[in-house]
Amino acid sequence: MTMIDNAVYVDGRRVHAPSTLEDTWQAAEASGGMAWLGLYRPDTDELRAVADELHLHPLAVEDALEGGERAKLDRYGEDWFMVLHPARYVDSTETVEFGEIGIFTGDRYVVTVRHAEEPDLAAVRRALETEGRERLALGPWQVTFEILDKVVDDYVPVADGLEQDIEEIEDQIFSGAGHVSRRIYELSREVLHFQHAIRALPVIVEQLQEGARARLREEEHRREVGAPRTGDVHEWDQDELSEEGAFEVENLRRLRDVHDHAVQINERVTAMRQMLANALELDSTLASKRLAEQSIEQNEQVKRISSWAAIIFAPQLVGSIYGMNFTHMPELHWVWGYPFALALMLSVGVVLFVLFKRNDWL
Repeated sequence: MTMIDNAVYVDGRRVHAPSTLEDTWQAAEASGGMAWLGLYRPDTDELRAVADELHLHPLAVEDALEGGERAKLDRYGEDWFMVLHPARYVDSTETVEFGEIGIFTGDRYVVTVRHAEEPDLAAVRRALETEGRERLALGPWQVTFEILDKVVDDYVPVADGLEQDIEEIEDQIFSGAGHVSRRIYELSREVLHFQHAIRALPVIVEQLQEGARARLREEEHRREVGAPRTGDVHEWDQDELSEEGAFEVENLRRLRDVHDHAVQINERVTAMRQMLANALELDSTLASKRLAEQSIEQNEQVKRISSWAAIIFAPQLVGSIYGMNFTHMPELHWVWGYPFALALMLSVGVVLFVLFKRNDWL
């Protein structure tokens, strides 16, 4: 069963926990509350049943089923569809696990469709039910915002873990550890996926901010406080606002904080990609330097071996001549012939040694 949780809330309190979708919508309509339905990897029939009941747009339903979408916030009439890519850093393997969650937001419902274990939406639900009932009473958009806030907060330890891995890579490069290039490519791929997950976040948050400002302007118009204002949230007089309006102002402040975090994480990821590119270039430079040093050392070894081979070969040449058993070699009958041959071999070897030494071959 892919239905993780199913509840109807009235004034921030869970009043119904239906067991079927039909009961959910009936209870929400009868109580005037909000339905929050959590689905985990639903099949086509399960999500179609939800879509038919809520009249969800087919394109949004298709995106939620297939997955692989970029992070985005789309509007379909009065309904909205958000895609987020939560991430989790795994210390044991020093890798990043990415997930995907689709959030359908309407006037009286929130439907979340997860394709991975992250984020922990059960924790978000528990926190709202126990400590954030006032926020939960604000309705579907508040739930959507809380999920977004959770996803963005979870990005921080991921960025910290990746930065620590990059620092370790730098140490490994200078220590001459093997397989560093492979690790750099693996980190580059993870950082690239991370960048794809967070790139659209600032735009998404800006859309949410504009929606909150629009709701505030509508409330001000209803209360006939004055002409609608479009300035910063600090310009709003909270004494003139209802409780719901005051929460919208607070949400605008929190959304601004989330926007700042999203921008900061994007900047950190951009810096990571540059650091990895520099690390790869440095590793290639050091690898080329090590190969050049090895080549030079090999050349020195070849020179030494060649020098000693030449020094040993010269006496062997003289000795091989006198070893051919010719009987008419006049020096064979010379009393100094044998000492002369030994002296000749020794002198040739010494001369060659001096020449090679002078030319730094030895």
